[in-house]
Amino acid sequence: MAMAFKMLIRCCRSLGDDRNVGDRRMQNILYGMKWKKVHRFIVFKINEASRLVTVDKVGGPGEGYDELAASLPPDDCRYAVFDFDFVTTDNCKKSKIFFIAWSPSASRIREKMLYATSKEGLRRALEGIHYDMQATDPTEMGMDVIKDRAK
Repeated sequence: MAMAFKMLIRCCRSLGDDRNVGDRRMQNILYGMKWKKVHRFIVFKINEASRLVTVDKVGGPGEGYDELAASLPPDDCRYAVFDFDFVTTDNCKKSKIFFIAWSPSASRIREKMLYATSKEGLRRALEGIHYDMQATDPTEMGMDVIKDRAK
C-alpha cells in the first residue's frame, strides 16, 4: 500500500512538472485561443505509456460547444479548455475560459486515478483559466451549467 502511494506521488510530480505538462506547444495553443481567438477549445489526453499530457484535439474558431462535447469520448478521461463568449446584461461582450476535467463513469479506475492526480499540475501550467469544472456525464458540463457559472 505504501509503495503504491509513493509511486502515485512520483507519477503526480512528473505529470505536474512544467517540462511535461506545460510545454511550449500547449502554451502557444492556449495563447492562440485566449488572445488571437484562433481556437475555440482544446482537448488534452494523458499518454499512459509515457505519462505525458498531449493535445488530443483543437477546435477551430467556427466550432462550438457541441463539437467539444462530441470530441469527449464516452469511456475515456480527458481534460478540456473551452473559450466561452457571451454578452452580459449590460450589453458587454465577455469571454471566460473553462477548464473541464472529463471523467465518465464508464472509464477505467486506473485512468480516473491518473487524471485526478495530474489535474492540478496541468491546471497550474495553463494560465488564465477562469472556471474549473468536473464532469462525469454530459449534463454536468452542459451549456446551461456553463452559462450559469459565467454570470
